[in-house]
Amino acid sequence: MAERADIDPSVSPSGTGCVECEEERGWWVHLRRCTQCGHIGCCDTSPSQHATAHWRETGHTVITSFEPGEDWFWDYTTESGFLGPQLTPPLSRPDAQTVPGPAGRVPDDWQSHIHE
Repeated sequence: MAERADIDPSVSPSGTGCVECEEERGWWVHLRRCTQCGHIGCCDTSPSQHATAHWRETGHTVITSFEPGEDWFWDYTTESGFLGPQLTPPLSRPDAQTVPGPAGRVPDDWQSHIHE
C-alpha cells in the first residue's frame, strides 16, 4: 500500500472508548479510530455517530475499526473500504469491554436507540 497523508501509523488511539460518549456518559455500539489523529469515536449505528461527526469537523478522511479481530479501513471521501498499514497498538478496544458498551451505561432498550 502506498503511503497516505491521512494515515499516520505512529499515532496512538485516544483511549479505549468513544471520546465524546465518555465525556457525555453516553454509550456506543462499535468503535472507530481516526487514522490521522487517533480519535476514537462511535460508529454510525451508535446513537451519537461521533466518528462521522469527527470527520465532518476535522476533515480527517480515514477511519479504521477499533473492534477486536477487524482490520478494515474506510475512506469517507471515496466511500470505500481498503486494507491499510499496521498502526500503533492498541488496535482495538479491550476484549472484556461489552458490545454495546460500556457496561453499566447501555439502556435495556438499547436496540430502539440505534441507527440501522
